[in-house]
Amino acid sequence: MNKEEKQVRVYADGVYDMFHYGHARQLEQCKKLFPNTYLIVGVCSQEDVEKFKGKSVMDGYQRTESVKHCKWADEVVYPAPWIIDEKFLNDHRIDYVAHDDIPYQTADVDDAYALCKKLGKFKATKRTEGISTTDIIGKILKDRHKYLKRNIERGMSRQELGMGLWEYYQLKYDWLFCQGRKRKQD
Repeated sequence: MNKEEKQVRVYADGVYDMFHYGHARQLEQCKKLFPNTYLIVGVCSQEDVEKFKGKSVMDGYQRTESVKHCKWADEVVYPAPWIIDEKFLNDHRIDYVAHDDIPYQTADVDDAYALCKKLGKFKATKRTEGISTTDIIGKILKDRHKYLKRNIERGMSRQELGMGLWEYYQLKYDWLFCQGRKRKQD
């Protein structure tokens, strides 16, 4: 890298719940926008996530720690604002904000990135097809009983799993029945 190349401060933000390869690819795109990118990643506050998106699987600390361990992130900001203002841009000396180009609406604004776009400080990234936190949660819910059985097998109590007594014993019995049948076949 040429020492004379100016470092460009790029900011990317998100919820980053259940951090997955789609998130990592977004940050990789951001990091590779310029030859000398310093990537600041904002993790939205728990309060804003619940207000604008709903319940997250991971809390703010867990989401932040996940992002901190991504090799593309140079710095992590928590809590990050849902809507970026000029003060935030100036305080963090941000040259560009990078995010996918879908308008993120709230009750107050049509696009959380409108200011950055207006100022010419917005760089669009592409979403990774086939992966999202919503998809992962959907798969878990679809196969809910399989995951409950798995955790019963690992010794979790019905209270830890938030299960009623009937459902717990029904799944536990099914698991024991299947295990017994497998042993007989072996």
